[in-house]
Order: sequence, then C-alpha cells, then structure tokens
Amino acid sequence: MLLPRLPDPVPPAQHEIAASYIGRLARLHGLDINVLWRCVTEREASGGMRRVIVPERLAAITGRTIHSLAGALPELRMPQPDWAMYRHQPQSGCHHCNAKHLGGEVTRILPHHRYVCARHRLWLCPSDADGQSTSLDTLPEIVQAQRKHLRILQRHGWAITYDAVLTAILICGQLWSLPENENGEAWHDWIRRANVLIPPGTAEATFSVARLCAAVYPEAVALASLFASSYWRQAAQEANWDRHQFHIEIARRLGHPKYRYKQHDDDPISHWANMNAKLQPLSPIYIHDQIRYLRKPTLSSATRLAQQRRAQAFDASHRAGEALVAHRHLATVFRRAWRPILKHVRLPDGRSYYQTH
Repeated sequence: MLLPRLPDPVPPAQHEIAASYIGRLARLHGLDINVLWRCVTEREASGGMRRVIVPERLAAITGRTIHSLAGALPELRMPQPDWAMYRHQPQSGCHHCNAKHLGGEVTRILPHHRYVCARHRLWLCPSDADGQSTSLDTLPEIVQAQRKHLRILQRHGWAITYDAVLTAILICGQLWSLPENENGEAWHDWIRRANVLIPPGTAEATFSVARLCAAVYPEAVALASLFASSYWRQAAQEANWDRHQFHIEIARRLGHPKYRYKQHDDDPISHWANMNAKLQPLSPIYIHDQIRYLRKPTLSSATRLAQQRRAQAFDASHRAGEALVAHRHLATVFRRAWRPILKHVRLPDGRSYYQTH
C-alpha cells in the first residue's frame, strides 16, 4: 500500500536513523508507525524477515529527493557508508539541536569523532544512560578540545583518530588512578573539572562515567595528536634522543615537568610506546548493524548496582580514573592494553618461538 504525499514532510536530522525519522513523520500526521513503516520498506532480497527502506517510497511520501534524504540518513546512502566510522549504538545527541525537529524524539547514529556539540556546549559521548546531556558552559576547554579533535581527523583520517583518542582517554584514566605525586598539572585539572561536572555531595545523583570522560578529554586530545602522528609514533619507539624528545613533549602536554620514561610497563605511556606504538590502528569491536527499530542505551541491573557503588565511593582526588578505565566505551583499546604481548625469541640453533611478555 502506498500513501499519498504527506502534508507536513519535515526534514530528517543530520545522522538520524531511518526508524527515528519515520516515527516522527507518523506522530506528526497521526498515523500508525507500523503501517507507515511497512509502506516505505520491503523485505530483504535475501528472503530474511528484516525490512529495508525503499528510498523511492520515502522520497514519494515526503516530496524530497533521494539525494537530500540520503545526505541526512546514512542508511539510505549508496554505496553504504563504512559503518565502522559510526558508533554502533544510536543515541539522542544534543537536545537543543533536536528541538527544531518536530515530531518527538530524534535518534542519531553519530560518527566516532563527535564528543561535543560545540554550538550548544553539551557533552555527547559517551552518552549517559538516562539520555541527559551534560552542560559545558563553565568548561570551555572541553569545547575547544572538540575542535582540536576535528583537526586530528582532517589530518589523519577516522581510523587513526579513533584509535588515538580512545587510547589517550584510557591512558588519562590510568594516570588519574595514580597517586598525586606521580602526576602533573593535568591531575589537578581533572579533579577541578570533575568537581564541576559532579559537584561534591551530589555524586549519588550526578555521577556518571561520561562526566569522567569529559573531565580528561582536553588532555586526551592533546595526547592523541601525538599518538596519531607517524613522526611521534616513530620517535616513541626509538632510543636515546628521539625517545627523550617524545617524553619531553608528553611532559609538556600533561603539565608534568618531572615525567620520565620508565623501563617497566607500569607507566601506561611507556607501555604504549614499548608495545603499541608500532601496531596498526584498532577497528571498533562493535559495528552498527542497521537495526530498523529504536534502541536506547540501557544498563543492566548489575551495571546499575556497580555504578551506584562507584557513586557512593566517588572521590575525584582518589583513584577516580578507575571507573573510566573499565567503561565499555573504551573496550576496543582496553582489550589491546591488557592482552598478552608475544615476543619473538630466536634460539642459537635457528629455531624460534613466541614468548608471552
């Protein structure tokens, strides 16, 4: 069944998922969402049960060209985009940006590099489970870090940038878990920002790992520009002068003049330089699978209990980074950081084997 052109075909939002847009159209016109969904979709050619959007049908009922619809709805693009460039789970995004789109809630599939809505100064990634955006009005350095993040993207591409930024956030979380005398000015900045985002005495109501991620984001982006650079990655692997220059630059960006290379891997930056600087960028563990229904981020009961315990014990000045290190947003680089490193050992008789290092 085909419907005539809708009288109020509002435009889709940028990066909106198709199910969200169709749901808004249905609510605006008092239509049953399932009926409208069946009108603009068909079963997959493979014979499966899942239905896929037919761009021509959606264009017909909205009066918009397929090209303009595909510009906003990634699922309509041909050829299909590289879904690894996007977060696997849809989210609402900035509620100020969404307010201009009529018909109810807007759900988007955002690219990995969108951490902040710079226009409205709201934190977007990782999103809080309750869908509430975090205001950054009093923390302009976090908004500025988003602009620096985009410059890294333009210079190095999404894959290297994705790996570098997540690695840097993980390292900042690890450094935040160390005693004060092992960190520089960044440690104090993280505490200051955390106390703004999670005011003392309110942790049970305001604590979230998303806010901890926001607290370290400026320094993470500063480190990520080094981790993404082929020059600095090579310098991190060298001995003597080049390695010395790399650690001088790390010390400058962390505001930690006493930072020095450590032979052991207890220091997360030294571990990265020794083990991971020479590796290829990691791809996301989870890839968006174009699910055709709305799925909001949810927490399991066990995760909620764990978060409640962290909130009750939260102290920005005492090992606050531990909760950030274990967050699922960092799962890709966390697995690499803790997996065994195989060292190639060659015996005098010519035989060789790999040893866990």
